Amino acid sequence: MQLLSPLVIAACLTLFAVAGTPPTKRKVSEAEVQAVHRSALLIDTHNDVTSMTVDGFDIGSSGSKHHTDLKRLKAGGVGAVFFAAYVGPEYAASGTSALRALQMIDTVRTDIVARHSDNFVLAQSSQEIEAAHKRGRIAALIGIEGGHAIENSLRLLRNFFALGVRYMTLTHSNTNHWADSSGDMAKAGIKHHNGLTDFGKQVVTEMNRLGMMVDVSHVSDKTFWDALETSRAPVFASHSSCRAICNVPRNMTDEMIVAMAKKGGVIQINFYSAFLSQQSADADRLAETKNSQGRPEVPPASLEDAVAHIRHVVQIAGIEAVGIGSDFDGIRSVPTGLEDVSKFPNLTRALLQEGYSASDIRRIYGGNTLRVMRAVEKTAIELRTQP
Repeated sequence: MQLLSPLVIAACLTLFAVAGTPPTKRKVSEAEVQAVHRSALLIDTHNDVTSMTVDGFDIGSSGSKHHTDLKRLKAGGVGAVFFAAYVGPEYAASGTSALRALQMIDTVRTDIVARHSDNFVLAQSSQEIEAAHKRGRIAALIGIEGGHAIENSLRLLRNFFALGVRYMTLTHSNTNHWADSSGDMAKAGIKHHNGLTDFGKQVVTEMNRLGMMVDVSHVSDKTFWDALETSRAPVFASHSSCRAICNVPRNMTDEMIVAMAKKGGVIQINFYSAFLSQQSADADRLAETKNSQGRPEVPPASLEDAVAHIRHVVQIAGIEAVGIGSDFDGIRSVPTGLEDVSKFPNLTRALLQEGYSASDIRRIYGGNTLRVMRAVEKTAIELRTQP
C-alpha cells in the first residue's frame, strides 16, 4: 500500500478544518459555563415580545406566560435584542401595514426603552451595541418583519430607517407586491414574481445605501438567490434553521447557507421546535391536517436539536456563519432546555460540552452578528460617498 506524503496529509487536514470538523466532546464545570457565558456579548436577532408589549404587557413584570421579560433577559445574560416590528399579513390586506409598523416601532422605543431606561438603551449601530454592553445596559434594536410594511414606498423605507429600524425581513409568510415568500409558494391563486421584482431589487439596493440589513428569513428560495445577487452588503437570516436537518420551507438549504456565508452573511438559528426537529415538524403538519380549525400543539424539540443545527452550519460553512435568532414569543413550541430567554446558559454549557471554545461561542453569540453589521455600515458609507 502506498503511503500518503506529509504534504498530502497536511492538505487533507486543511480541507477538514475548512469544512468545519466537529469539536471533541468534553466535560465542563459550572464555573466555566458561567465565565464563558459572561464573557460573550449575546445578541438575539429576533424576539417577538413586542406583539405583547404593543397591547400593554410590561416587559419589566415578572411571572408572565411569555418567553421574555427583563428579569429573565438579565438571568440569561442577553446583551442585545433585535425586537421584531412584526406586521402581520392581515395588515397588508387592510392597507394599514405602515401604520402597524409605526405602532410596533413605537412599542420598542416607548414601552421597552423609555419605560425601562435604566436597563435598556436604543442602539442603531454595531458601535452602540458595544457601548451599551460596556455600560451594563441591554441594547434594544428594531427589525421590521414583513416587507409589505413599506407599502411599496422607498420613502417609507427611509423613514423607518430614520426611526431606528436596522433590518427588514423582505417578506413574512405572505408574498407581497415585490418579493415571493416561502409561506405561500404552494398556494393557488397567489400571484408570484419568480423571486424579486425590479422594484424589489431597488428595495435591496436602497437598504444597502441606508445601512439596513437585508433579512432573508421567510423568503422563497428564488427570492433568496435574487437578494444575494443584488445586495452589495452581506445578507443574513434573522431567524431560520437548516433544511438538511428539518425539511421545511422556512429553513435554508446547505447551498444557500454556504453561498450566504461566502458573502459574509450569517444564519441565526430559530428555536421553534418544528424548525429544529423533523419529528416535531411532521407532527405539526399531521396535526394541522387533522385539525384545521385550531392551532395544534407542537411536540417540543430538545436543546440537543438546537446544538445540531449550529454544528451543521459550522461543518458546512464555518464558525463565522452562525448566530442566534430565537424567535421567542413568536413561536408556540420551544425546545426542552431552551424554554425562555433565561435559559441561554444551558446552550453555553451544551456548546462547551461539544468542544466549542470560548472564542467560538463569543462568535456564535454576537461576534458574527456584529461583523455583519459593520460590513453593512461600511457598505452604506461607501455607497453614499460615491460620486
